Amino acid sequence: MAPLADTAQDLEVLEMLEGLTSPRRTPAVALPAGLDPDELLSEADGYGHTLVNAAFCYTRPGGNRFNGPERGAWYAAWGPLAVATAQTEVAWHLTRELEATRVFVNRTLYRELVAGFTTDFHEIPAEAGIAALDPDPATAYPAGQALASALLAAGGNGVLYPSLRHSGGTCLAAFRPHLVQNVRQGDTWCFSWEGAPVPAITRPDRS
Repeated sequence: MAPLADTAQDLEVLEMLEGLTSPRRTPAVALPAGLDPDELLSEADGYGHTLVNAAFCYTRPGGNRFNGPERGAWYAAWGPLAVATAQTEVAWHLTRELEATRVFVNRTLYRELVAGFTTDFHEIPAEAGIAALDPDPATAYPAGQALASALLAAGGNGVLYPSLRHSGGTCLAAFRPHLVQNVRQGDTWCFSWEGAPVPAITRPDRS
């Protein structure tokens, strides 16, 4: 976690917090029902192992597009438009959270996490009528979770699918922690909502 800390004291605090919330390091923290502790990464897997584990351990009550509440997944943008796609996806989801408060005033910094994959993923084509790709989460999530569950049970590693928020973009969902390799940090971006539902996205050092 050293790259996230500016001082030794900051690092100590981060490691303490990570230890209190990490299911691998703290048995008292319950894992989602569908995740085996042996699947989790360790310090031997290098930088980012706790971040990968968090993606699989901490789930939303209703799940996401390709994972249910019983097991998380690693979501990422993929391909030449990855940065713009990731920004659009993040902005859309956080804007939904702000809509619930009806207050579009927020400033959040995000750090890119870049990872590598050396495996095959099930590719979902950009075709009309595929329920898992419906723009409405109420329709898409149950269908996507059912597909992901079937693929996982059959030994599948994940899915590649067209972004619903960024035209021409591609997203992926990796179903197994060990598939997420060579995690490293990228650029930092600032998302600012100043009263409107569309954020300004800038680099803090260039704003």
